[in-house]
Amino acid sequence: MKYRSLGRTGWKISEISFGAWAIGGAWGSVDDEESMATLHAALDGGVNFFDTADVYGDGRSERLLAKLKKERKEKFYIATKAGRRLPVQTTEGYSRKNLTAFVNRSLKNLNADTIDLLQLHCPPTEVYYRPELFGVLDDLVKAGKLRHYGVSVEKVEEALKAIEFPNVQSVQIIFNIFRQRPAELFFAEAQKRKVGILARVPLASGLLSGRMSRSSKFAKDDHRNFNRHGEAFDRGETFSGVDFETGLSAVEMLKKLVPSGASLAQFALRWILEYPAVTCAIPGAKRPAQVVDNIAASDLSPLSKVSLKKIGKLYDGQIKPLVHHYW
Repeated sequence: MKYRSLGRTGWKISEISFGAWAIGGAWGSVDDEESMATLHAALDGGVNFFDTADVYGDGRSERLLAKLKKERKEKFYIATKAGRRLPVQTTEGYSRKNLTAFVNRSLKNLNADTIDLLQLHCPPTEVYYRPELFGVLDDLVKAGKLRHYGVSVEKVEEALKAIEFPNVQSVQIIFNIFRQRPAELFFAEAQKRKVGILARVPLASGLLSGRMSRSSKFAKDDHRNFNRHGEAFDRGETFSGVDFETGLSAVEMLKKLVPSGASLAQFALRWILEYPAVTCAIPGAKRPAQVVDNIAASDLSPLSKVSLKKIGKLYDGQIKPLVHHYW
Protein backbone atom coordinates (compact mmCIF):
# COMPACT_ATOMS: atom_id res chain seq x y z
CA MET A 1 0.00 0.00 0.00
CA LYS A 2 1.19 3.50 -0.83
CA TYR A 3 0.30 6.57 1.22
CA ARG A 4 -0.42 10.21 0.40
CA SER A 5 -0.68 13.39 2.45
CA LEU A 6 -4.17 14.51 3.46
CA GLY A 7 -4.33 18.26 3.13
CA ARG A 8 -2.54 20.10 5.92
CA THR A 9 -3.40 17.53 8.60
CA GLY A 10 0.05 15.99 8.63
CA TRP A 11 -1.57 12.58 8.10
CA LYS A 12 -0.31 10.06 5.59
CA ILE A 13 -3.27 7.95 4.51
CA SER A 14 -3.63 4.90 2.30
CA GLU A 15 -4.27 5.83 -1.33
CA ILE A 16 -6.89 3.07 -1.41
CA SER A 17 -8.99 3.61 1.68
CA PHE A 18 -12.36 2.23 2.78
CA GLY A 19 -15.86 3.61 2.27
CA ALA A 20 -18.29 2.26 4.88
CA TRP A 21 -21.62 3.11 3.25
CA ALA A 22 -22.20 -0.46 2.06
CA ILE A 23 -21.66 -2.04 5.49
CA GLY A 24 -24.11 0.42 7.00
CA GLY A 25 -27.10 0.13 4.71
CA ALA A 26 -28.84 0.97 1.43
CA TRP A 27 -26.80 -1.66 -0.46
CA GLY A 28 -28.97 -4.71 0.19
CA SER A 29 -28.47 -7.27 2.94
CA VAL A 30 -25.38 -6.98 5.11
CA ASP A 31 -24.01 -9.15 7.90
CA ASP A 32 -22.12 -7.52 10.77
CA GLU A 33 -19.81 -10.49 11.27
CA GLU A 34 -18.83 -10.44 7.60
CA SER A 35 -18.51 -6.65 7.74
CA MET A 36 -16.06 -6.95 10.63
CA ALA A 37 -14.03 -9.53 8.70
CA THR A 38 -13.96 -7.07 5.80
CA LEU A 39 -12.76 -4.22 8.02
CA HIS A 40 -10.03 -6.43 9.45
CA ALA A 41 -8.97 -7.41 5.92
CA ALA A 42 -8.69 -3.72 5.06
CA LEU A 43 -6.38 -3.07 7.99
CA ASP A 44 -4.37 -6.19 7.13
CA GLY A 45 -3.88 -4.78 3.64
CA GLY A 46 -2.54 -1.44 4.85
CA VAL A 47 -5.69 0.67 4.83
CA ASN A 48 -5.51 3.30 7.57
CA PHE A 49 -8.41 5.61 6.64
CA PHE A 50 -12.09 4.70 6.92
CA ASP A 51 -14.90 6.95 5.73
CA THR A 52 -18.37 6.64 7.22
CA ALA A 53 -21.42 8.77 8.10
CA ASP A 54 -23.94 9.02 10.90
CA VAL A 55 -26.75 8.00 8.55
CA TYR A 56 -25.12 4.84 7.22
CA GLY A 57 -27.42 2.29 8.80
CA ASP A 58 -28.43 4.93 11.36
CA GLY A 59 -24.94 4.79 12.89
CA ARG A 60 -24.35 1.11 12.20
CA SER A 61 -21.07 1.54 10.35
CA GLU A 62 -19.80 4.03 12.96
CA ARG A 63 -20.40 1.43 15.66
CA LEU A 64 -18.64 -1.26 13.62
CA LEU A 65 -15.60 1.00 13.28
CA ALA A 66 -15.64 1.61 17.03
CA LYS A 67 -15.51 -2.15 17.48
CA LEU A 68 -12.60 -2.38 15.03
CA LYS A 69 -10.70 0.20 17.04
CA LYS A 70 -11.25 -1.88 20.16
CA GLU A 71 -10.08 -5.09 18.48
CA ARG A 72 -6.94 -3.76 16.77
CA LYS A 73 -3.87 -1.92 18.01
CA GLU A 74 -2.88 -0.28 14.72
CA LYS A 75 -3.46 3.45 14.41
CA PHE A 76 -6.05 4.42 11.81
CA TYR A 77 -8.22 7.41 11.06
CA ILE A 78 -12.01 7.58 10.95
CA ALA A 79 -13.81 10.26 8.98
CA THR A 80 -17.54 10.63 9.48
CA LYS A 81 -20.19 13.02 8.20
CA ALA A 82 -23.04 15.10 9.56
CA GLY A 83 -26.14 16.76 8.15
CA ARG A 84 -28.17 14.06 6.48
CA ARG A 85 -30.05 13.31 9.69
CA LEU A 86 -32.12 16.41 9.01
CA PRO A 87 -35.66 15.40 8.00
CA VAL A 88 -35.50 18.01 5.22
CA GLN A 89 -32.31 19.47 3.79
CA THR A 90 -32.35 23.21 4.49
CA THR A 91 -29.56 25.68 5.10
CA GLU A 92 -31.21 26.65 8.39
CA GLY A 93 -30.94 23.02 9.51
CA TYR A 94 -27.16 23.40 9.67
CA SER A 95 -27.38 25.28 12.94
CA ARG A 96 -25.01 25.25 15.89
CA LYS A 97 -27.55 23.25 17.90
CA ASN A 98 -28.05 20.59 15.22
CA LEU A 99 -24.39 20.23 14.23
CA THR A 100 -23.36 19.90 17.87
CA ALA A 101 -26.03 17.24 18.44
CA PHE A 102 -24.93 15.32 15.35
CA VAL A 103 -21.29 15.44 16.47
CA ASN A 104 -22.15 14.27 19.98
CA ARG A 105 -24.14 11.36 18.59
CA SER A 106 -21.26 10.29 16.32
CA LEU A 107 -18.82 10.54 19.23
CA LYS A 108 -21.03 8.15 21.16
CA ASN A 109 -21.32 5.74 18.20
CA LEU A 110 -17.56 5.84 17.66
CA ASN A 111 -16.86 5.53 21.39
CA ALA A 112 -14.44 8.43 21.02
CA ASP A 113 -13.68 11.78 22.64
CA THR A 114 -12.68 13.43 19.37
CA ILE A 115 -13.65 12.84 15.75
CA ASP A 116 -10.61 12.64 13.46
CA LEU A 117 -12.33 14.29 10.50
CA LEU A 118 -15.92 15.52 10.32
CA GLN A 119 -17.39 16.29 6.90
CA LEU A 120 -20.56 18.19 6.09
CA HIS A 121 -22.65 15.58 4.27
CA CYS A 122 -23.64 17.03 0.89
CA PRO A 123 -25.54 20.02 2.30
CA PRO A 124 -27.53 22.47 0.16
CA THR A 125 -25.34 24.69 -2.01
CA GLU A 126 -26.30 27.77 0.01
CA VAL A 127 -24.49 26.36 3.06
CA TYR A 128 -21.20 27.17 1.34
CA TYR A 129 -22.21 30.83 1.26
CA ARG A 130 -22.70 30.96 5.06
CA PRO A 131 -19.32 31.60 6.72
CA GLU A 132 -20.93 31.44 10.15
CA LEU A 133 -21.61 27.72 9.66
CA PHE A 134 -17.93 27.06 9.19
CA GLY A 135 -17.36 29.17 12.30
CA VAL A 136 -19.43 26.59 14.19
CA LEU A 137 -17.06 23.88 12.96
CA ASP A 138 -14.09 25.98 14.07
CA ASP A 139 -15.64 26.19 17.52
CA LEU A 140 -16.12 22.41 17.62
CA VAL A 141 -12.41 22.01 16.85
CA LYS A 142 -11.52 24.44 19.65
CA ALA A 143 -13.79 22.49 22.00
CA GLY A 144 -11.82 19.32 21.24
CA LYS A 145 -14.73 17.48 19.63
CA LEU A 146 -13.11 17.53 16.16
CA ARG A 147 -9.49 17.31 15.06
CA HIS A 148 -10.24 18.53 11.55
CA TYR A 149 -13.18 19.13 9.26
CA GLY A 150 -13.96 18.98 5.57
CA VAL A 151 -16.91 18.60 3.24
CA SER A 152 -18.56 16.04 1.02
CA VAL A 153 -20.10 17.64 -2.05
CA GLU A 154 -22.29 16.86 -5.02
CA LYS A 155 -21.10 19.61 -7.36
CA VAL A 156 -17.80 21.08 -8.48
CA GLU A 157 -19.23 24.54 -7.72
CA GLU A 158 -19.66 23.52 -4.08
CA ALA A 159 -16.14 22.11 -3.91
CA LEU A 160 -14.63 25.33 -5.25
CA LYS A 161 -16.62 27.43 -2.79
CA ALA A 162 -15.81 25.18 0.18
CA ILE A 163 -12.05 25.50 -0.21
CA GLU A 164 -12.32 29.27 0.20
CA PHE A 165 -12.75 28.57 3.92
CA PRO A 166 -9.24 28.34 5.37
CA ASN A 167 -9.81 25.43 7.75
CA VAL A 168 -11.44 23.05 5.28
CA GLN A 169 -8.89 20.24 5.13
CA SER A 170 -10.56 17.90 2.65
CA VAL A 171 -13.20 17.67 -0.04
CA GLN A 172 -14.94 14.43 -0.83
CA ILE A 173 -16.32 14.40 -4.37
CA ILE A 174 -17.48 11.81 -6.89
CA PHE A 175 -14.58 11.16 -9.23
CA ASN A 176 -14.16 8.14 -11.46
CA ILE A 177 -13.91 7.17 -15.13
CA PHE A 178 -17.58 8.14 -15.52
CA ARG A 179 -17.29 11.44 -13.61
CA GLN A 180 -14.21 13.33 -14.77
CA ARG A 181 -15.17 17.00 -14.43
CA PRO A 182 -13.46 17.61 -11.05
CA ALA A 183 -10.06 17.22 -12.73
CA GLU A 184 -10.66 20.17 -15.06
CA LEU A 185 -10.40 23.04 -12.58
CA PHE A 186 -11.06 21.95 -9.03
CA PHE A 187 -8.03 19.69 -8.61
CA ALA A 188 -5.57 22.48 -9.40
CA GLU A 189 -7.33 24.88 -7.03
CA ALA A 190 -7.35 22.30 -4.24
CA GLN A 191 -3.64 21.65 -4.72
CA LYS A 192 -2.89 25.39 -4.47
CA ARG A 193 -4.59 25.46 -1.07
CA LYS A 194 -3.20 22.06 0.02
CA VAL A 195 -6.66 20.58 0.44
CA GLY A 196 -7.01 16.80 0.40
CA ILE A 197 -9.33 15.13 -2.12
CA LEU A 198 -11.24 11.96 -1.31
CA ALA A 199 -12.56 10.31 -4.48
CA ARG A 200 -15.91 8.86 -3.51
CA VAL A 201 -18.11 6.45 -5.49
CA PRO A 202 -14.89 5.46 -7.32
CA LEU A 203 -16.47 2.40 -8.93
CA ALA A 204 -19.75 4.10 -9.92
CA SER A 205 -21.87 2.04 -7.48
CA GLY A 206 -20.20 -1.13 -8.68
CA LEU A 207 -20.69 -0.54 -12.41
CA LEU A 208 -16.93 -0.17 -12.84
CA SER A 209 -16.29 -3.47 -11.09
CA GLY A 210 -17.33 -5.19 -14.33
CA ARG A 211 -19.44 -7.70 -12.41
CA MET A 212 -22.86 -6.43 -13.47
CA SER A 213 -25.01 -7.32 -16.44
CA ARG A 214 -28.44 -6.49 -17.81
CA SER A 215 -29.84 -9.35 -15.74
CA SER A 216 -28.39 -8.04 -12.45
CA LYS A 217 -31.00 -7.72 -9.72
CA PHE A 218 -30.80 -5.41 -6.73
CA ALA A 219 -32.57 -5.77 -3.40
CA LYS A 220 -35.52 -3.58 -2.52
CA ASP A 221 -33.41 -1.67 0.04
CA ASP A 222 -30.47 -1.19 -2.35
CA HIS A 223 -30.19 2.37 -3.69
CA ARG A 224 -29.24 0.92 -7.09
CA ASN A 225 -32.85 -0.24 -7.22
CA PHE A 226 -34.74 2.64 -5.59
CA ASN A 227 -32.68 5.73 -6.54
CA ARG A 228 -31.80 5.35 -10.21
CA HIS A 229 -33.60 8.56 -11.08
CA GLY A 230 -32.98 10.45 -7.86
CA GLU A 231 -36.14 9.32 -6.09
CA ALA A 232 -34.51 9.29 -2.62
CA PHE A 233 -31.41 11.51 -2.94
CA ASP A 234 -29.19 13.00 -5.62
CA ARG A 235 -29.36 11.04 -8.87
CA GLY A 236 -25.61 11.33 -9.32
CA GLU A 237 -24.97 9.12 -6.30
CA THR A 238 -26.31 6.03 -8.08
CA PHE A 239 -24.16 4.73 -10.96
CA SER A 240 -22.59 8.23 -10.95
CA GLY A 241 -25.68 9.52 -12.74
CA VAL A 242 -25.06 7.34 -15.79
CA ASP A 243 -27.93 5.40 -17.34
CA PHE A 244 -27.44 1.74 -16.39
CA GLU A 245 -27.60 0.38 -19.94
CA THR A 246 -25.18 3.03 -21.22
CA GLY A 247 -22.84 2.26 -18.35
CA LEU A 248 -22.84 -1.45 -19.11
CA SER A 249 -21.96 -0.78 -22.76
CA ALA A 250 -19.09 1.47 -21.74
CA VAL A 251 -17.83 -1.13 -19.26
CA GLU A 252 -17.57 -3.71 -22.03
CA MET A 253 -15.27 -1.35 -23.91
CA LEU A 254 -13.21 -0.67 -20.80
CA LYS A 255 -12.70 -4.38 -20.15
CA LYS A 256 -10.65 -4.56 -23.35
CA LEU A 257 -8.14 -2.12 -21.86
CA VAL A 258 -7.51 -3.96 -18.59
CA PRO A 259 -3.98 -5.39 -18.41
CA SER A 260 -3.48 -9.09 -17.87
CA GLY A 261 -3.72 -10.15 -14.25
CA ALA A 262 -5.76 -7.14 -13.16
CA SER A 263 -9.49 -6.72 -12.56
CA LEU A 264 -11.59 -3.92 -14.02
CA ALA A 265 -12.13 -2.58 -10.48
CA GLN A 266 -8.36 -2.35 -9.96
CA PHE A 267 -7.95 -0.71 -13.37
CA ALA A 268 -10.65 1.87 -12.56
CA LEU A 269 -9.11 2.64 -9.17
CA ARG A 270 -5.64 2.91 -10.70
CA TRP A 271 -7.05 5.47 -13.16
CA ILE A 272 -8.06 7.66 -10.21
CA LEU A 273 -4.59 7.34 -8.69
CA GLU A 274 -3.06 8.73 -11.88
CA TYR A 275 -4.08 12.16 -10.52
CA PRO A 276 -1.60 13.40 -7.90
CA ALA A 277 -4.19 15.85 -6.56
CA VAL A 278 -6.22 12.89 -5.28
CA THR A 279 -5.33 11.83 -1.75
CA CYS A 280 -7.23 8.56 -1.87
CA ALA A 281 -10.08 6.62 -3.41
CA ILE A 282 -12.64 5.20 -0.98
CA PRO A 283 -14.28 2.15 -2.55
CA GLY A 284 -16.77 0.26 -0.43
CA ALA A 285 -16.72 -3.47 0.24
CA LYS A 286 -19.06 -5.90 1.97
CA ARG A 287 -16.82 -8.96 1.82
CA PRO A 288 -13.09 -9.54 2.51
CA ALA A 289 -12.42 -10.66 -1.07
CA GLN A 290 -13.72 -7.35 -2.40
CA VAL A 291 -11.47 -5.26 -0.19
CA VAL A 292 -8.44 -7.40 -1.05
CA ASP A 293 -9.15 -6.88 -4.76
CA ASN A 294 -9.54 -3.12 -4.27
CA ILE A 295 -6.34 -2.76 -2.25
CA ALA A 296 -4.31 -4.42 -5.02
CA ALA A 297 -4.92 -1.36 -7.20
CA SER A 298 -2.21 0.43 -5.22
CA ASP A 299 0.34 -2.03 -6.60
CA LEU A 300 -0.68 -1.72 -10.25
CA SER A 301 1.73 -0.05 -12.65
CA PRO A 302 0.71 3.36 -13.99
CA LEU A 303 -1.70 3.15 -16.90
CA SER A 304 -0.28 3.53 -20.39
CA LYS A 305 -0.77 6.72 -22.39
CA VAL A 306 -2.69 4.66 -24.94
CA SER A 307 -5.12 3.43 -22.29
CA LEU A 308 -5.59 6.91 -20.85
CA LYS A 309 -6.31 8.31 -24.30
CA LYS A 310 -8.87 5.59 -25.04
CA ILE A 311 -10.59 6.19 -21.68
CA GLY A 312 -10.77 9.90 -22.49
CA LYS A 313 -12.27 9.19 -25.89
CA LEU A 314 -14.85 6.83 -24.38
CA TYR A 315 -15.83 9.41 -21.78
CA ASP A 316 -16.13 12.23 -24.31
CA GLY A 317 -18.20 10.16 -26.71
CA GLN A 318 -20.58 8.19 -24.48
CA ILE A 319 -20.60 9.51 -20.93
CA LYS A 320 -19.81 13.23 -20.88
CA PRO A 321 -23.14 14.40 -22.37
CA LEU A 322 -25.01 12.55 -19.61
CA VAL A 323 -23.17 13.86 -16.55
CA HIS A 324 -20.56 16.52 -17.17
CA HIS A 325 -22.60 19.69 -16.76
CA TYR A 326 -24.88 18.46 -14.00
CA TRP A 327 -22.29 18.00 -11.29
